[in-house]
Parts: sequence; structure tokens; C-alpha cells
Amino acid sequence: MDVRIEFTYKTPKGKKTTFSSEELQADQAILIGEDMDRTGRAKNLKFIDRNENTWSTKELKEFLKGIETEPHNVRVYFDGGFDLETKQSGLGCVIYYEQNGKSFRLRKNASVEQLETNNEAEYAALHISLKELELLEVHHLPVKFIGDSQVVINQLKGEWACVEEGLSKWADRVDEKLSKMGIDPEYVFISRKENREADQLATQALNGITIESVMEVPSNR
Repeated sequence: MDVRIEFTYKTPKGKKTTFSSEELQADQAILIGEDMDRTGRAKNLKFIDRNENTWSTKELKEFLKGIETEPHNVRVYFDGGFDLETKQSGLGCVIYYEQNGKSFRLRKNASVEQLETNNEAEYAALHISLKELELLEVHHLPVKFIGDSQVVINQLKGEWACVEEGLSKWADRVDEKLSKMGIDPEYVFISRKENREADQLATQALNGITIESVMEVPSNR
């Protein structure tokens, strides 16, 4: 979970002003907040999540302790590829998460034949990532979904209208699944180059290569 730090700074002569930080991972924010608190000049220090919920240091620590043994700090990269000639789609997703003090990467791809467009393949790739999150028992947490499809990202953010019936059905399926799992989604658009892991998985699926793996990776802290 990402939060920002807000506090009032007071000078020795009594002058006050309020500061707000950029968003940080909650554990990093706690370390910085506690360091500032030790100066004795950071007053009314609090943490604010992306839904504008306010947390004290104690509350945020208790929350992090409660989810330590479960997958958290989850980031999902997804991509879909579509072969117009064969009508075959390749779906790929890469899920980064932390659990029990370690960082992991899950990779999954799949080949499907029932789709009609590349945009549908992008939605389907996101949907299989939700199935993987369900298997990991990720629930009632914020999750970042990162992809290179402006259509999917902007439609799910509500910034673009979803007028095509096929895509609208996919968007509804995604929203319904997220609601059922209690996941608070954050959608992030990136370039195809930045999304190369998921893109490679989708391409491998189109070429008949199946990938399914979980491995420990260096911590991103």
C-alpha cells in the first residue's frame, strides 16, 4: 500500500507550516515518519492512503503486521496479443508481490481462440491475472494493474467511454471480479517497452510456449 506523509513543522521560534510528501510504500513511510518524529519538530504526523483514509503510525504498523504473511504490495503487469489471420490470442501477466519479508515474481501465460480483437485480448490478459491473484488469496488490498493498452487502462479508469459491447462485457467481468475479491485497483499506463515481460509472455503463448512459474526475486525496497 502506498501512502503519503503529512505533518506540521514547528521552528524553535514557533513558526509553523504543513508539509505533504510524495507517495511511498507504507513501510518506507513509517521509517521516514519515525525519523522525523524523533526531531521533535514534526507535529500532527499522519499517513494518508490513496482513498484519503488517515492512519496513525500505530494503526499503519498494525495493518502491515496483519498482512505480513499474506501477499501484499502487489503489482500486476498484463498484455494481450492477437493474430488476425489465425484468430488466436496470447495472454501474459507478471505479478510482483511480497510475503513473509520476501519478494516474489509470478509469471503466467495462456493461449485462447474465442476472442475477436486485440483489445479483447488485453482485457482477457488482465482477467487471467485476477484468477492468479485469487489463487494467491489476494483480497481486500490495493493492487496496481499496469499495462500498455490505453483503451483498457482508460476505460477501466472511467476516462474513456466503453461503447463496444464486447469490451463492455469484459470491463463488467473485471469490475465484478475485483468487487468480489475486495481489491481496490489502481490502473497505470506504460509503454510497450516498459511492459516487455508481459509482452514476451503473450508472444510466447501465441507461439505455443506455455509459461507458469513463481520465483523469489531481489527486494525492490
